Amino acid sequence: MNPHSFDVGSAEFQEKVVAASHRVPVLVDFWAEWCAPCRSLKPVLEKLAAEYGGRFLLAKVNSDQNQELAGHCGVRSIPNVKAFVDGHLVDEFTGALPEAQVRAFIDKLLPSPTEPLRIAAQEARAKGDPDVACSLLADALQLDPANVAVQLDLAEIHIDQQQLDTARTMLEALERTAHNHPRLLALQARLKLLAAGGGADTAALQARIAANGDDFDARLQLANALALAGDYRPALEHLLAIVRRDRKWQNDAARKAMLDLFTLLGSNAQYDDLVREFRIALARTLN
Repeated sequence: MNPHSFDVGSAEFQEKVVAASHRVPVLVDFWAEWCAPCRSLKPVLEKLAAEYGGRFLLAKVNSDQNQELAGHCGVRSIPNVKAFVDGHLVDEFTGALPEAQVRAFIDKLLPSPTEPLRIAAQEARAKGDPDVACSLLADALQLDPANVAVQLDLAEIHIDQQQLDTARTMLEALERTAHNHPRLLALQARLKLLAAGGGADTAALQARIAANGDDFDARLQLANALALAGDYRPALEHLLAIVRRDRKWQNDAARKAMLDLFTLLGSNAQYDDLVREFRIALARTLN
């Protein structure tokens, strides 16, 4: 018996697939007795589950006996293998792939060997020791030079240390391999904010706005300074005020600044409600 390969039905799916995938990746093989490709793929998956020794789990679902579950998971043809990580469906394939392709599919799901070093670097950073964190991340890059997460970790530390040119160079290099990566976009937005909001005299800017509510330059500078300090709601309120009064001011500068803040905050779930609120407000203003 292979403890890493087991049959699953609807009743156990939440526990044995979704919950278990928070510990290790779980592959779900939807199959049926009458399906010849299923009979070819199943032993390949079982062999690899035994070989990998618990680095991933194989859950086998008889789609004829669990039609509602198969339908809920979007199974349209079999064999269909779906991969769950951290409770979410992250990848899948259909058909009886050769062993080498199945192995490559599995390897993409497994944690990188750099992960222990990344965790140690995060702990060093939390303790206020960025030099140690950078050294650990440099070691991680020796193991996996193309690891995007490690490179983003390093770039973020450089931003924290105000080494903006170094961070900018790293992020620009990543644009070729991680285009539209949410964290890359968020760090680029943070860099832009640092360039725009540093060194502002917030009291003087507030006085200018109190004297003239249409001092859009003061509002924009203040919004950037507030956002840099983590005061995101008042920052967005000032930007929205500019859009409402003159949406085209300085080539949509306020609207673009709001979009940059949405990108920055979008990588942090705690700001989901705030971003949603101001996205709606911006859309209503523009429409």
